[in-house]
Amino acid sequence: MGTLPRPRSLPIAPRAEPAKVRLPLAGESRPSDQRWKPIYAVWEITLRCDLACHHCGSRAGRERPDELTTDEALDLIDQMKAMDVREITLIGGEAYLRDDWTVLVRHIRDLGIMCSMTTGGRGLTPERARAGKDAGLQAVSVSVDGMEDTHDALRGVKGSWRSAMQAIQNLHAIGMRVTANTQIGRLNLAEIEPTFRHLVASGIKAWQVQLTVAMGRAADQPALLLEPYQLLEVMPLLGRLKRVADEAKVVVWPGNNIGYFGPFESLLKGTFPRGHMASCGAGRSTLGIEANGDIKGCPSLPTADYVGGNVRDYPLLDIWEQAPALRFTRDRTVEDGLWGYCRTCYYADVCRAGCSWTSHVLFGKPGNNPFCHHRALELLREGKRERIVQTAPAEGKPFDHGRFEIVLEDWPEPDLAWAKKLAAEKP
Repeated sequence: MGTLPRPRSLPIAPRAEPAKVRLPLAGESRPSDQRWKPIYAVWEITLRCDLACHHCGSRAGRERPDELTTDEALDLIDQMKAMDVREITLIGGEAYLRDDWTVLVRHIRDLGIMCSMTTGGRGLTPERARAGKDAGLQAVSVSVDGMEDTHDALRGVKGSWRSAMQAIQNLHAIGMRVTANTQIGRLNLAEIEPTFRHLVASGIKAWQVQLTVAMGRAADQPALLLEPYQLLEVMPLLGRLKRVADEAKVVVWPGNNIGYFGPFESLLKGTFPRGHMASCGAGRSTLGIEANGDIKGCPSLPTADYVGGNVRDYPLLDIWEQAPALRFTRDRTVEDGLWGYCRTCYYADVCRAGCSWTSHVLFGKPGNNPFCHHRALELLREGKRERIVQTAPAEGKPFDHGRFEIVLEDWPEPDLAWAKKLAAEKP
């Protein structure tokens, strides 16, 4: 593992700004807005956290100054039920640090909505695990980003790996369905395979992977980020691990910023509804909720640019159908939404530049995503590769980002044979 560079000033837990108040809605609901329904919601119920992860996009630590009350949160659950939300995943910060988290779980389940939780696991004691189970919680995903030393370094707290492993045991002990999630970055890439094998041995049922994205604290430390050309290594690795997973009957679920139409697409995403990754689902099938009631089309998107309204000001349905910030994927076309390499790509109209979160936090706008396996392969055929270089720092606020630019360069001769060997690997 490489050494984590510490910035000269790292605001471990910045104070979040209050909710965005009375953002203007469009005043009309179009057929294209009514067509899309938020099947899946990811709900940050508190920004309070007991870890200090170097790659945390939300810079979690302190709770927001204006988080929803219990009554407001219960009402929001009722509104989600009325919109036919099928599943809600509770996140933080750390969701179990909100005193009424089991009250929310119970109400979600009483309404027949599926409920899961994502956790770092540091304080997921047997008592907390049992309380979640008794309230109706159906599954818990524990975040594990490497073997012990690497995970502890990335998570900012020594002992956090052992706590995560203990959390998995605590959940198994009460019969909870346990899954895991892992971010892939430059510092843990070499440990992804042993980490996955350890998680399989621990009894997980599913594994979600995504690339570390240049938001929040990760934007302060670009050394955490992969280079786009490293997708040539990541995708064959995940392909090999998918076979291991299949033998162990563990579901592999690549996140929305993994892949894009390379030779491993069918192997990794063949069970998706279309047999491959579709374009960004923010504001079409997914809903993101911040702890103060701010609404986004995806939980990962930057607050400043993608909050469409607050449930203290408007009904959730009105925000979903009328907020301009939630409409961007409904309205985006190749001609007016894509730029750079993605605009000219063979898959442009299907992919629409993939993950909007990944590209926006690099360039200040979506529509051109260099973290693409197909793109890396096509550039390799020309002897080219892309790197990202930071040109402006992040401000230090939750869900913020800096600015990067793409450097297109020739593959260095010593590395070209290695890259071509990776590219020749097939599913």
